[in-house]
Amino acid sequence: MSGIWTIFRRELAGLFLGPLAWVLLCIGLASSGYFFVLGLAGTQGDVMSALALTLGGGWPFWALLLVVPPLLTMRMISEEARSGVLEFLLTAPVSDFAVVFGKLLAAVAFMALLFAGVLFDGLLLELFGVSPDWGVVWLGWAGAVLASALFCALGLVFSAATQTPLVAAFLAFVANLALLTLPLAADFFGSPPGGALRVALQQFDVVFHYQGSFLRGLLDTGHVVFFVAWTAFFGFLATRFLEARRWR
Repeated sequence: MSGIWTIFRRELAGLFLGPLAWVLLCIGLASSGYFFVLGLAGTQGDVMSALALTLGGGWPFWALLLVVPPLLTMRMISEEARSGVLEFLLTAPVSDFAVVFGKLLAAVAFMALLFAGVLFDGLLLELFGVSPDWGVVWLGWAGAVLASALFCALGLVFSAATQTPLVAAFLAFVANLALLTLPLAADFFGSPPGGALRVALQQFDVVFHYQGSFLRGLLDTGHVVFFVAWTAFFGFLATRFLEARRWR
């Protein structure tokens, strides 16, 4: 655990010492505020609908998850491998597991800060005398962090598999897009409602697992396990790619 904590602090500090993290944070917070105000105007002041728009109930949330994690994780391993820093890191007294999951925790912490904009929106509403349903807001934020962990872990897989950050970002973006649009394959193959293919693909539907629990203010352990299990799987896969680098 000490190795993970060391890598986490190193990586998080490195993120905020570079311009990319600040640019992504500004874009994410600005878009969250913009679509929140837009949602208020479009729903005639429906507070929870406006908050839901920035917490998985609309495309702005998923657009951020599609783009930000690949840009955030693309340099974490691939750039260090290309510059030679990774060789030094792999000879340090830390395991490959600690390297990958320390970097993953740093990326997730950044995404948690990015999505904290919705908490600020809720606080503003509270100050103006309109109290949102804080149970839904906090669970929505927690779900956003869990979903971010999955996409960040997937980004680390490609960062560990390639030595070019832009290639890692592109491959992660394509994989994220495929993951989000996977349920549409049931329509492509003409699977009827309740059909075996549609039911099977629904088990891998990230949007369904998020909206079916967190966005409704309900804590369903089945949906939590979905995100934790797939995050752990992609983290394990990234660790295997990193181990392969060690033996090259």
